[in-house]
Order: sequence, then structure tokens, then C-alpha cells
Amino acid sequence: MPCLNNSEILVSLDVGTADIKVIIGEVLNDSLNVIGVGTAQSKGMKKGAIVDIDQTINSIRTAVEQAERMVGMDIERVVVGINGNHIELQPCHGVVAVQSDDREITNEDITRVIDGAQVVSIPPEREIIDVIPKQFIVDGLDEITDPRGMIGVRLEMEGTIITCSKTVLHNILKCVEGAQLEISDICLQPLAAGTVALSKDERNLGIALIDVGGGCSTVSIFENNHLVATSVIPLGGDNITRDLSIGLRTSTEEAEEIKINYGHAFYDDAQEDEEFEVAIIGSNEKQIHNQLEISDMIEARLEEIYAFAAREIVKMGYQQLPGGFVLTGGTMKMPGALELAQAILVGNVRMAIPDYIGVREPQFTAGVGILQFADYNAKIQGKELFPSVMMNNQEEKPKRSRQKSSSNEQKESKKESRIANLFKYFFE
Repeated sequence: MPCLNNSEILVSLDVGTADIKVIIGEVLNDSLNVIGVGTAQSKGMKKGAIVDIDQTINSIRTAVEQAERMVGMDIERVVVGINGNHIELQPCHGVVAVQSDDREITNEDITRVIDGAQVVSIPPEREIIDVIPKQFIVDGLDEITDPRGMIGVRLEMEGTIITCSKTVLHNILKCVEGAQLEISDICLQPLAAGTVALSKDERNLGIALIDVGGGCSTVSIFENNHLVATSVIPLGGDNITRDLSIGLRTSTEEAEEIKINYGHAFYDDAQEDEEFEVAIIGSNEKQIHNQLEISDMIEARLEEIYAFAAREIVKMGYQQLPGGFVLTGGTMKMPGALELAQAILVGNVRMAIPDYIGVREPQFTAGVGILQFADYNAKIQGKELFPSVMMNNQEEKPKRSRQKSSSNEQKESKKESRIANLFKYFFE
């Protein structure tokens, strides 16, 4: 008999350029317990964008199967992280009259005020993926995070609308659907990573989160506890691999292995006696190199990534950030990455690694963040994300609609109508 209740289990899907990561987490009373992880090499991605749908579908399937084997469950629905330079944030404001006779604010009022805030003109090639409430205002009283149960006549919401390119979204949805998965929600990755990587005080002070992945690096600015700007630089760990491949005259696969096993990002700390053999491309020869030699190449490229990130922050209009910088992402697990950042970036610099068993590596920050943020956001917006998995010993599909009361069914259809319409638009 399964010990877990599958109505408390969420699954996140982080489609990265280097790896696809699937994390299964039990979300209970605001605490998270990671119970399964699956990773697969990402074969259909370049610089954060999908370039081959079939290969991406296969990579997603591999990662999902690995996670399923770990927990003995079948994954049915996932929360997908989305990222890229096509993402835009714009402020929004909604106002509604409280409908119930006793003037108590309910889930329906929240749904209506969020829907009302979305009535803004956006270009036809863009799609609204989420609305993030900053504050609710009840009869002029502001800074309310959750107004449900309060008494009022007029309910307002101030927030941020997140829009993205329809084309990019279509490709991601097509890959997830191709892997026989349903999408329970779409989540902005920098926002999700910030939930895990940054403390509330840091988000309030003003801080930059630099997520250095395989194909690209994301720079996000948080201020007053909200994401205020995000941008993507088309440089990442793959560029370091390419530099090593050229410098050592070896294959990309071997350069990647050398980077992982012997790479050091801070030249001053690299060891000259750490030696390794490299197969020369196009011949049977092997050459001996040491960590100091490759550290020179790695440091130069990583220094460039940091410099681009710092320039991007200034371009977004932030000269000085009291909270400094937080680093995360797969490339950051390389020794010396933090020391190099501390030498280059002006201000406090630290590394963020999720503190959960099985995912204590910087490349899992976004995936863990998606679970935490999606759960928190669903509670505020009254969305239904469960169930995401099915126990293996259940032969038949769970009859979700029969488990809910008819009034809940109506609420559910309202809540999910936006995402459902989105899928209809793409897949009819």
C-alpha cells in the first residue's frame, strides 16, 4: 500500500540546454520533500531554445522514466518552467465588487479580480502565461497577501503579467504533449529559482540572481520581494566546453568530460600536478595536459560571462544592488566559479544550492523552485494542480472528476480554462 497521498505530489519539468530535469516532490503544509529525481542529456536544445522537437521529446521521456522508476509511480502532469529573452513583464491592475451577500471574499472573487487584471492589450504574437499578484487591496487597505475570508465591498489586485512568445510556448507545449504528459501549470523559471535561491530579506533589499546554465545564463533582479527584471545572455557552460575542445584539439564529448572531472575556474587555485590524457581529434595520439593549462581557458570564458551579466544589470537600470549577487545553475558546480565571481563582481557574492536530499547541486535550483513556487502561486490564485502522479498498482486511470463535488467541478473548469484554451489554440 503506498505511503504517500498522490494529491500532495507535484512534478516539475526543467527543460535545459545541457540536461532535462524532472523532480517529484511531496508538498505538504508549505514544506517540500523531494522524493524522486530524473535527469537526461538534453539533445534537442541549443542556447536555451528547442531546435529539434523529436529529440527533445525523447530526452523528456528518458528523464521522466528515470524519476518514475525511483518512486514507483506514473507521472501524468507536470509544471513546466519557461525561460528566455522573449519573456516580458508588465504591471497590471484589476478591480471587482465582492459578490457574496455577506461581503466575505471567496475564491471566486480572487479569480475574477485576476481575470480582470488580464484585460490588457497584448500583441497577437504573445501569450499571457501567468499573473503574479503583488498585493491585494480591500476597500483601500493595501499590502494584503491573501484576502480570502476578509469582509469588504471592493477588491483590487496589483500584480505583474508575464507574457511570452506564442511560437516558443507552442514548441515547449508540443514537446511535453509528445512525451504523453499533461501540463498542470506553466511557471517562469527565474521567479521559481528566486524562491529557493534567495531569502525574503535578499529579495526585499534588491539582489541579482545569475543562473549560469549550459546554453545560456539568466540574470534576474529582485526588489521589494518581487521579480522586477529578467534577461538572458546566450553564453553558458557549452561555450567553455567549446573553448576546451578547440584549445586541446579534442572532441566536444571529451572536452565536456575533462571540464567536469578536471576543470577549475580560478587560475590562482588550479593545480599544476593534476594531469590527464587527451585524445587528439583526427589521430590516435594522446597528449598530457594539466589543470593549470585548462584553467586559463575556463577562467577567461567565465570572466566574460560574469562581465556580460554585470553589463546586463546596468542595462536594466540597476547600478548598485544592496544584496549583491547570488550564483546558481549547472556551470556553477565547477570549483573556483565562486572565487572568480568574488574577484570580478563588485559586491557580496554567494552560491545558492537547494538544501534537499538528492538535489544538492546548483543545476536543480530552478526545478526545486518550480515545485515551491507553483504550489504557493496555486494557493493564492485558487488553481488546482493535483493529482500529478498515479500509483503504479492502480490499473485504471484516476477518475479525477468523480472525486470532486459538482460545485468544485465548475470552479475547476473556470480555473483551468485559460490553460485549456491555450492548448486548444495550439493542438486542435
